[in-house]
Amino acid sequence: MPSLAVADDHAVLLVQNLTRRFGSLAAVDGLNLSVPPGEIFGLLGRNGAGKTTLIKMLTTLLPPTEGSARIAGFDLVSQASSVRRVIGYVPQALSADGELTGYENLLVFSKLFDVPRRERSRRIGEALEFMGLSDAADNLVKSYSGGMIRRLEIAQSTLHRPHVLFLDEPTVGLDPLARDAVWEHVEGLKARYGSTIVLTTHYMEEADRLCERVAILNHGRLVALGAPTELRAQQGPEATLDDVFAHYTGDLQEEAERYVDISRARRTAGRLG
Repeated sequence: MPSLAVADDHAVLLVQNLTRRFGSLAAVDGLNLSVPPGEIFGLLGRNGAGKTTLIKMLTTLLPPTEGSARIAGFDLVSQASSVRRVIGYVPQALSADGELTGYENLLVFSKLFDVPRRERSRRIGEALEFMGLSDAADNLVKSYSGGMIRRLEIAQSTLHRPHVLFLDEPTVGLDPLARDAVWEHVEGLKARYGSTIVLTTHYMEEADRLCERVAILNHGRLVALGAPTELRAQQGPEATLDDVFAHYTGDLQEEAERYVDISRARRTAGRLG
């Protein structure tokens, strides 16, 4: 079981005993996490493990039942408005306005987050260029592909230079090429701005490539925490993050073994071409 000690004066995200109940169900159950500035941190778990509930609490969309969290020094509950000023959030469902152009979507967002008027045009231009969308800036978003929309949403979420960017399954539904493009831009955000990024994903390959550490949730509880390389090593020299995930989240041993068998079969097939 991961250590519960999370006291860290330097953490940009500090979660202590955070709990959310719906009736008798604890969707998130006494969670403790500490994320330092500049880290890409992954949240993994099966559907219903508590990832989305946790993200909704950390983005002030859902109040916690118990516990506390601080983001960039601001208390999640008593300073919620300040928390919203220092975070960015890209939800799982595509949310850009299809009836506006890419530029117009970013302009609306820059006003909502009080980006200084004199800086709006420059920041929007930089964001569009960084996300590879300059040529499509004046096109209606309804003409964009899913990958382009996702990159646009990431661009708008960073206009106000958030301390922490939350990405909820940022590549769900995207084809492999679009997924690779999003991965490259997420890595670029850290390299360019030193962004702290918290992402949820069901793609173990995504977590393995992007995340310096991952937390695995099961039934609302933290069951594993560490660097992907460390977690893989604990399962054996040939283990993948799929194997780690199956080990910690399989409710039945039979289900976990089946998941591992499928993962190994896929790896074998890949080596054989």
